[in-house]
Amino acid sequence: MPNQQVRTVADRKTAGKPGPSVAAGVGRAVAPKQNGALVSDTGRTRIADGVVAKIAGMASREVGGVHAMGAGMARTIGSVRERIPGVGVSVTRGVAVQVGERQAAVDIDLVVEYGVAIPDLARAVRESVIHQVEQMTGLEVVEVNITVDDVHLPGDDSRQDDASNDADRPSPRVQ
Repeated sequence: MPNQQVRTVADRKTAGKPGPSVAAGVGRAVAPKQNGALVSDTGRTRIADGVVAKIAGMASREVGGVHAMGAGMARTIGSVRERIPGVGVSVTRGVAVQVGERQAAVDIDLVVEYGVAIPDLARAVRESVIHQVEQMTGLEVVEVNITVDDVHLPGDDSRQDDASNDADRPSPRVQ
């Protein structure tokens, strides 16, 4: 049996035909069967947007130098919600995703610690998110867009809310 290749059912159906196979009666291209495929000849697996958002949020928070996630108003509302008994931290705060049958795109809003090199942090967050999402879901991550919304300064946690200090603020210089 030298020079024989092992073929799957999908390989036998498309033997001698170039390109991707077409599912019977569906009329759309289907990627060749592979290990962990989300779309195959026997069915498809759909990963919800919330699942990918949770994975991306956890992967982002694992990177050193990430202080918090979310834009200004989302962080403010989130910090109020976290003080309510029984309500935990939202893992998806600061994460938006678009999920297709085979691909995902992720947008992340971060607050970084002062002194951390932002390009290095963004690269580490991007690599972590891509690795975790692809490993856990089998989806190809086509992009991870990162927005740095703020820098956490030492002593920021001990300050009062900005709303309580409105009277102490000088008038704005520009309108």
